[in-house]
Amino acid sequence: MAEPDFTIGIEEEYLLVDIESRTLATVPDAMMAECQTKLGRQVSPEFLKCQIEVGTGVCKTAADAFEDLAHLRRTIRDCAATYGLTPIAASCHPSADWKEQHHTDKDRYNQLHDDLGGVGRRMLICGMHVHVGLDDNALRADLMGQLTYFLPHLLALSVSSPFWQGDDTGLASYRLSIFDNLPRTGLPPTLDSWDEYQRSVQALVDVGVIEDSSKIWWDLRPSASFPTLETRICDVSPRLSHAVGIAALVQCLCRMLWRLRVKNQRWRRYDTFLVRENRWRAQRYGTTKGLIDFGRGEIVPYAELFNELMDLVEQDADALHCTRELDGLRTILSDGTSSERQRAVFHATQGDTATKTNTIVDHLIAEYSMDI
Repeated sequence: MAEPDFTIGIEEEYLLVDIESRTLATVPDAMMAECQTKLGRQVSPEFLKCQIEVGTGVCKTAADAFEDLAHLRRTIRDCAATYGLTPIAASCHPSADWKEQHHTDKDRYNQLHDDLGGVGRRMLICGMHVHVGLDDNALRADLMGQLTYFLPHLLALSVSSPFWQGDDTGLASYRLSIFDNLPRTGLPPTLDSWDEYQRSVQALVDVGVIEDSSKIWWDLRPSASFPTLETRICDVSPRLSHAVGIAALVQCLCRMLWRLRVKNQRWRRYDTFLVRENRWRAQRYGTTKGLIDFGRGEIVPYAELFNELMDLVEQDADALHCTRELDGLRTILSDGTSSERQRAVFHATQGDTATKTNTIVDHLIAEYSMDI
């Protein structure tokens, strides 16, 4: 079997905040036009007017993705500064009220607003999507079923949404609590072939529930637009190096599973009920409480699982030239996830809740620019 290219692409969603007040701000039409002039189709509006989305090109290596995404982040930041605004790369603003936000006036978003009702209006969240190029549909379907096992491990590294409307939710990723209210979300179902996936999608298309597979928002799905497997479970990472490191890990996991397939082997698929428990643990605790190792039958500290993952994909990282990017993820274990860092800022700040959450926004503004 010829080895796929395993190209990667990264999509990120940012929130725009007013530099002075630290509150959410509507993206000005003139700013969006300026960004599109400079970035073309790599930037677009998002569901809410306070959001903006970027996407890298097709990147051969994680280093290429880093350079492309750094350029995108810099351009958005510099364009926003003209209007007294700045982006943050976190999945929830620590104090914003969803009821004060308005959706973007585009046909697709107007339809979503109408279809989803109240749960759609609460979608004041941002995520990161990682595409891995796999141009064989049967391979995409096969790897999707196996990669699902690792989704909680990826989520735990990315968590960046502990606060909601000024309250500490106790969760590391409150974003998922909002997103899971939508239909066709969560872990992908167990599908044994590409044909079975297509039949399932077509059943909903035929009755008029969805127009195409782009309205399926599983944590992991075959992309509707590209020949890729799209990982969608992650919170957006404030630090660029962490975002690219997580993307590189997804890329390596896909190659590792492909290696098993070539040798007529595969990763064991556990019941969705069991993987969902790890998904919850990652959503609730991030990296602090460990995940269940179902083979060992025990909860294992996340640092130990991470080291096992690094050993598992070592030769893939070497082949894909992303060992440095993976090593950069170790700072998440040493410095804490974004959710831990935000909580540390909150507790270290003197004053009322508004002062504390404003300081978190300042912290997120600084982290957005750390690596660019």
